[in-house]
Amino acid sequence: MPVTTVSPAKAIARRVVFATAVLLGMVLIVYLDRDGYRDSNGDGVSLLDSFYYATVSLSTTGYGDIAPVTDAARLINVVLITPMRVLFLIVLIGTTLEVLTERSRQAHRIQKWRRKVRDHFVVVGFGTKGRSAVNALLAEEDVEPNQVVIVDTEQAALDAASARGLITVHGSATRSDVLRVAGIQRARAVVVAPNRDDTAVLVTLTARELAPKARILVSVREAENVHLLKQSGADQVVVSSETAGRLLGIATRTPRVVDMVEDLLTPETGLAIAERAVEPSEEGGSPRHLPDIVLGLVRDGELYRVDAPEADSLEPGDRLLYVRKAALPEQSPR
Repeated sequence: MPVTTVSPAKAIARRVVFATAVLLGMVLIVYLDRDGYRDSNGDGVSLLDSFYYATVSLSTTGYGDIAPVTDAARLINVVLITPMRVLFLIVLIGTTLEVLTERSRQAHRIQKWRRKVRDHFVVVGFGTKGRSAVNALLAEEDVEPNQVVIVDTEQAALDAASARGLITVHGSATRSDVLRVAGIQRARAVVVAPNRDDTAVLVTLTARELAPKARILVSVREAENVHLLKQSGADQVVVSSETAGRLLGIATRTPRVVDMVEDLLTPETGLAIAERAVEPSEEGGSPRHLPDIVLGLVRDGELYRVDAPEADSLEPGDRLLYVRKAALPEQSPR
């Protein structure tokens, strides 16, 4: 769960330094007033004796072999040393209590989140592809950061995701127990974007077994692995290398086409491809006559292009894929 905290090592080091400062301060007080103390050996109070007295006093051990005997020394014990003793104990006990409390609080927050979370998104891999997928998800109006769970083995990637308010799970997504922690059984969709195709196949197999109703979308590098992912349970497979290669080829002749494709794939500004339900007033009509630029329609889970015979007439329950205006893109200076 995302939370801003000081690292445990830094917190403990800070407390150790503070406790040491309290101890040294008490040693200095006792040593400066050493004539007001009596040692059972009768040889006076040395610097070592001051350290010894300060240590046993702050730890509330108090053997009694060194004791204040003058009124001034006893007054200093009441006014200074006793509060320092209490402060020292608070530092030591507080460290343990803080660790236990933080663990209990974190466990409670995780259990509470797992009980309430429904229809969330699980993203496996927070590399370049995973981050881009998360950006596209968060661009949707109804998706909040706490609805996205990142599963990765790299702590640096998880720290970056947590800084954006995303839920993070450390571990390999090929293991079912890790995906269960991410609540994959109740997830709406699973985005699989690892760096290796063989890892993508294993993750897809595990995810489909745990979440038979979730929509699983996978990114792979090689097209020859698409059929393996389909057989493993992937609903949709995106071949990243071939898609990038096609865009590069198009850019050599018509670079503005690539600019338009990038504009359509960027949901924050310019134009974007969106999906909406057919309105009752549009039923029976042709999608080509609508004010929106319709690219296709989805009927009973099947996608039809706008020029397909099935798309001649809109029916109740159809959904339209159309081009919407997200925002005006920033104009680069000329």
